[in-house]
Amino acid sequence: MSAAFDAASLLPLTTALGSGLLLGLVYERRKRADPSIIAGLRSHTLAALSGAVSLWLGLPVFVTAFALIGLLVVLGYRRSRNTDPGLTSELALIFGFLLGGLALRQPALTGMLAVASAILVYAKTPLHRLSRELISNREMTDGLILLAFLLIVLPLLPDRTIDPWGLLNPATVWKLVVLVMAIGAIGHIALRLIGNRWGLLVAGFFSGYVSSTAATAGFGRQAREQPELLAPTVGATMLANFSSLSLFVPVLLAVSPQLLQVARWELLAAGATLLLTAVLELRREPVIEQMPPTAEARMFHLGHAIGFAIAITVVIIVSTLLGRWLGAGGALVATLLAAMAELHAAAAGVANLFQTGLLDAAQARWAVVGLLLTSGGAKTLVAFRSGGRAYGLRVGVGLLAMVLAAAATALLV
Repeated sequence: MSAAFDAASLLPLTTALGSGLLLGLVYERRKRADPSIIAGLRSHTLAALSGAVSLWLGLPVFVTAFALIGLLVVLGYRRSRNTDPGLTSELALIFGFLLGGLALRQPALTGMLAVASAILVYAKTPLHRLSRELISNREMTDGLILLAFLLIVLPLLPDRTIDPWGLLNPATVWKLVVLVMAIGAIGHIALRLIGNRWGLLVAGFFSGYVSSTAATAGFGRQAREQPELLAPTVGATMLANFSSLSLFVPVLLAVSPQLLQVARWELLAAGATLLLTAVLELRREPVIEQMPPTAEARMFHLGHAIGFAIAITVVIIVSTLLGRWLGAGGALVATLLAAMAELHAAAAGVANLFQTGLLDAAQARWAVVGLLLTSGGAKTLVAFRSGGRAYGLRVGVGLLAMVLAAAATALLV
């Protein structure tokens, strides 16, 4: 490494200086309350600069300096271990030295890591409370399962079709499994953070990510048992259908991003109509509260996630085979019928038909409108059965308005 100094050399040095100052400032503020901390503002700053300068002088100098820093850290830990057996402050000093060396080659990355490490150090109390008090063992288990499925299982699956007909892509199917699990986890966390002030509305919104049909039936039963809550339950049902509609985005991105580009205006019109209907319903009566999930509630249901992915896979295979045997018409009819039971599986089927060229852009756009029509019709029947005439009529009108908005947009675009 050249020892010549020029203007470009200032950026790595100033980055190392800033990284040391940032870490040192955090520890300097904590030294009065925690006498076991071995290094403050000046020590962290000098350690970071030492990392930069020693690596500039050569790798042997850097290794020697690192060994000296390590020796000082060991001596400091032996002095402070009686008051605090933790290793965070010692590791932070070593990490600051390494950041100084990294600044010579990756200044931007060094700055990012310095900020992240300073946040970790500064947020000691809330992080301890989060890990020890707020997160339950069940939530920890669900989170580890989700991370394992995402970071271990998914990379091991082949991202290509493995059957002779070119229909089944294991990576695509598993992405959908992880998607449903992640959405359920996000909904669970949001409900716990928000609390019960907006419980019914939040529950309606996030339940749509699990099953808007089940949400329609559940709020229908509540409307039948408590008729005075008719307007809030209808509004929550509209929010559930809105969140369900938003799932078109990741599903289409996973199967056919081109179809999302083609049908974006129809989906936007349908979503805006559902939101407007929900607002109009909720303005009729005040929002009620509902208890959020407890820490022992499941973040997601693995069986539902796998079942959702299987349903999508079956619809894709059936619609594709029907398309090959009967043409695009037969495949489209099968997919539209499937929308009565599982909207997103049917959406994946339409996306696959468009991706394989069995549907052109105009046909795919109207196929999306057809999915909304058949799905909305099925949910209207569920609403009448679960919530009675008044609930069914309001839900049906809202879903019909959604379909008409999408159809009008398809005509105009």
